[in-house]
Amino acid sequence: MKDMKLKIGDKAPPFSLPDQNGTPHSLKDYKGKWVLLYFYPKDNTPGCTVEACTIRDTYGDFENMGTIVLGVSTDSVASHGKFADKYDLPFPLLADEQKELVKAYGVWGKKKFLGREYMGTNRMSFLIDPAGKIAKVYESVKPPKHAKEVLEDLEKEDGK
Repeated sequence: MKDMKLKIGDKAPPFSLPDQNGTPHSLKDYKGKWVLLYFYPKDNTPGCTVEACTIRDTYGDFENMGTIVLGVSTDSVASHGKFADKYDLPFPLLADEQKELVKAYGVWGKKKFLGREYMGTNRMSFLIDPAGKIAKVYESVKPPKHAKEVLEDLEKEDGK
């Protein structure tokens, strides 16, 4: 899996997955726009909640920059629906229950918690440019700072 790592300039793997309302979203739907595709381990867990809420709190900035935000985890549509409702999340949360997208983007892998090893989703994000290529890979996402970091990178892109 390590050698399948996506890098800047790679074509973003395509997808079509349902959101918390069952509405399908495909990468091709957003051609011509910036897309923040953020992967997180699990709905309603502390780090994932902080990350989602900081993105929610800066969502107007993402919209003003014409950037689509899509959260992805392997939780179900119903779980995403409860999470989005509970925290009033204004962006789609994609349900990757078959683990196709987490594997395509190389974020599915070994994790450790309390000394126990297991397979799960690593917290990573990908900024996809309007041409559908990877513009930035965020490998060590810090939930409270992530939204601000991405917005700063988008501002740099805008200023090019």
